[in-house]
Amino acid sequence: MGELICRNIALGYESTILVKDLNFEVQKGAYLCIVGENGAGKSTLMRTILHLQKPLAGEIVYGEGLHATEIGYLPQQTLVQRDFPASVQEVVLSGCQSRLGRHAFYTKEDKMRAAERMERLGITHLAKRCYRELSGGQQQRVLLARALCATERMLLLDEPVSGLDPKVTIELYELIRDLNQEGITVIMISHDILSAIQYADHILHIGAEVFYGTTEAYQNSPQGMGYLERGQRK
Repeated sequence: MGELICRNIALGYESTILVKDLNFEVQKGAYLCIVGENGAGKSTLMRTILHLQKPLAGEIVYGEGLHATEIGYLPQQTLVQRDFPASVQEVVLSGCQSRLGRHAFYTKEDKMRAAERMERLGITHLAKRCYRELSGGQQQRVLLARALCATERMLLLDEPVSGLDPKVTIELYELIRDLNQEGITVIMISHDILSAIQYADHILHIGAEVFYGTTEAYQNSPQGMGYLERGQRK
């Protein structure tokens, strides 16, 4: 049984269906990239996986003992979030909120967990800095450390390199790859089809026609060849 199973999912809002009869299964330790045109339902799928909204039909099942609270999430940043007036340490530590339970305060273990995540992502020296004073790449590392405070099992990333310069983009992709190789399941929305093919082992293409399969199979599929051609022209 996979770590995440989507069965006959329909996504959308009220009477508007974005995608229907969506079926796929993500194995533990996989690296899945979700691609497709704007408005196809990629972010809606991610929010549905996180139980932030309900599917119009179908069901999402967690396997391998995974619970929704054990999934780390790095959403797309808004301008308001980029200007958040908190320290790096406070932002990273907030990723432990799902672990608080009935307790109102962070424990010593939570603080140690946050410190370990900051060290893992090379941002310990930024701990006392104000989040809004950081560069885009530094902010994404902080948010990734925050997501890792919530999980050791699965990361959901929504366009994590959007707006970053090429050098920082490569560094972040390689960091995510390293986390995956350490055993964390990665599910990432991306418009960067060439990098998706380089790093992911499976592709989910959402659009007029849905594809789910290995990266190699995607490159030889009608959806993959058409999307690749458009991506290479950009």
